[in-house]
Amino acid sequence: MPVTKETLDEIALSRAEYDMIVDRLDREPNEVELGMFGALWSEHCGYKHSKPLLRMFPSKSPRVLSTSGAENAGAVDLGDGLVAVFKVESHNHPSAVEPLQGAATGVGGIVRDILAMGARPVALLNSLRFGSPGEAQTRHLFRGVVAGISWYGNCIGVPDVAGEIYFDPSYSQNPLVNAMCVGLVSKDRLASSAASTVGNVFLLVGADTGRDGIHGASGLASRTFEDEQELRPTVQVGNPFLEKVLIEACLEALASGNVEAIQDLGAAGLTSAAVESAFSGGLGVTLDIAQVPRREEAMTGYDVMLSESQERMLLITPPEGVAPLKRILDKWEVSCQEIGRVTEQRQVSIFDGHQAIVNLPIRALVEAPRYRLRGERSQAALERQRLNLADVPLPDEGPETVLLNLLASPNIASKEPVHRQYDNQVQTNTVVGPGSDAAVLRIKGGSKGIALCIDGNGRYCYLDPYRGGQIVVAEVCRNLSCSGATPLALTDCLNFGNPENPEVYYQLEWCIRGMAKACRTLGVPVVSGNVSLYNESRGQAIYPTPVVGGLGLLEDVSRHCRSGFPEDGLAVAVLGMEGWRPRSSDLAASEYLQVIHGQVLGRPAIDLDLERRVQELCRQAIVRGIIASAHDCSEGGLAVALAECCIPVGVGFQGQVRLPRRWDAALFGERQSRIVVSLAQDKWSALAQLATEIEVPLLRLGVTGGTRFRLGAQLDVPMDEIAAAWNGGLEAALGG
Repeated sequence: MPVTKETLDEIALSRAEYDMIVDRLDREPNEVELGMFGALWSEHCGYKHSKPLLRMFPSKSPRVLSTSGAENAGAVDLGDGLVAVFKVESHNHPSAVEPLQGAATGVGGIVRDILAMGARPVALLNSLRFGSPGEAQTRHLFRGVVAGISWYGNCIGVPDVAGEIYFDPSYSQNPLVNAMCVGLVSKDRLASSAASTVGNVFLLVGADTGRDGIHGASGLASRTFEDEQELRPTVQVGNPFLEKVLIEACLEALASGNVEAIQDLGAAGLTSAAVESAFSGGLGVTLDIAQVPRREEAMTGYDVMLSESQERMLLITPPEGVAPLKRILDKWEVSCQEIGRVTEQRQVSIFDGHQAIVNLPIRALVEAPRYRLRGERSQAALERQRLNLADVPLPDEGPETVLLNLLASPNIASKEPVHRQYDNQVQTNTVVGPGSDAAVLRIKGGSKGIALCIDGNGRYCYLDPYRGGQIVVAEVCRNLSCSGATPLALTDCLNFGNPENPEVYYQLEWCIRGMAKACRTLGVPVVSGNVSLYNESRGQAIYPTPVVGGLGLLEDVSRHCRSGFPEDGLAVAVLGMEGWRPRSSDLAASEYLQVIHGQVLGRPAIDLDLERRVQELCRQAIVRGIIASAHDCSEGGLAVALAECCIPVGVGFQGQVRLPRRWDAALFGERQSRIVVSLAQDKWSALAQLATEIEVPLLRLGVTGGTRFRLGAQLDVPMDEIAAAWNGGLEAALGG
């Protein structure tokens, strides 16, 4: 019987792709085989529309130990025999359907990616996007997602140290939930997923297999959806207490020396884990799924192979390693079952007892088609870039009211109501936690530390994908530099709409081009990541939102900076700024233009060479002990950045400046490549000398101290009003 359109739609395959499968096999696939093709040829697993573009990213450096895309996460050499492993992934569609479980299992999945590299997870970060905060649906999704992240992360004992949250109507039907995890491992214990020895045994460890998550990779993450009810069965269900035990059991198993390879069962479940592990080793696989422990009755081979039940791992071991591994896993009370072998024939052979249910050439199954489409920029997109400063009226309210309104905007306001739900001190390595530009963690047993951050701004990329892509990379590296860390590598999660839409494909391609250019200029490779496409409902796509996670190294963790002014009497300056001459691009995509004028217009700009020099100056000034704090100037502009520096310790600010007539662009424009710093008065000459050497503009603004926030003659606000607006903005926007 010919396969129906409904069946193909369910697994997100086109008729042309089905015909391609038939041609590769020279026969019709059976139901289980077709389901496996649907999973591995899905956008989520096969990267059909994105892999040709992802090759633009630089992925190598002297410190990079992994090949981008070849393993579960990126690995970067920190020196002294230690490696940092990190990756960010999306769980957008599941979180739109079931926010608590969707977000929770997103955390669980990214943690297992790090575990699959042999590393102990040491930090979590997240990047979240929701619709308008006043909507009931947004509040439901927001509270569910935050609850899921905190529940899972707190239970497994991995600190949640940094993140970001944005609200915009473009995300109303498609929230973004991007989870990042970082782990540490000795260089000699870095693990691989490649099953490269014939006869080795596949051990399935962890949770029993149920029907949850079937079609998660194909039906949920690789197509748009209109009716969430039909998708509820595809959302996985998490058990963080089992995950915690699984982490410890797998780390001990790896330390025993009996594990050749390890793979997480994530998207596409057993299909992806076993097949891709064997393919990576250049071999084949035979499985007997009758040996797979199940938690539901009457599960079919289709159910078992495509289930995305959580808290499961594959260990690949020589036959003589099975018994010692079982002893370790039994000690941890973790289920362990032999389910198959690595074979010399490059075939995927699956049995259910004595019944053969799958027989496929492994290359045909794994190598999804690649599509290099032609993007088109719409006339509407060109129109959105037109912004003249003269056409933006100065607001009737003065700069004081504008500043308070921006500080209370949920995109800028304190995220402390969220941070306090996450444990950021567990494992006792957190030096700087949520709220600063980057988190800082010490590395036990030495003087080094790592800095971590995650950033993105969809509005910039909506208005100019190429420049927006450059800006997101620059901001991540700038945030790491503000902590005093040298950026080593990046991971990314590319969140876009339907790539078959020429305008969306244009956004995707040119964002990647812009990001790649910034990576090359700033000297940071992309070592891991994820692409999340089809983020749209009823024809409405999200803003193109590349989210980037960054990892930096501090040779001496005691030489770090926070964003807040630490005390009174310090000089305050801006790196990368020499005057107050405003320009139209300053207001492009700004929070000011959105909040005060209700507009998303303009064309953002960045000078990457200046960006590189500003970051170098900041890092050197921190290492030399010249500056006492550093905070990047981003959303809300300079006035907001200065206010954010004052709030943590309650230090006032007195700025002796003369503002131009267009005070709105000067104070609230989001010109790039600027960092607000504070320093002792007697160190000013040292900073000025260093700025001259590195050729970075430097503008002195004023001094810290007092109980008011003053900037020029037009802006004078009590610090308690500044703090109240910023501290209460998020809860007020969400309705308490």
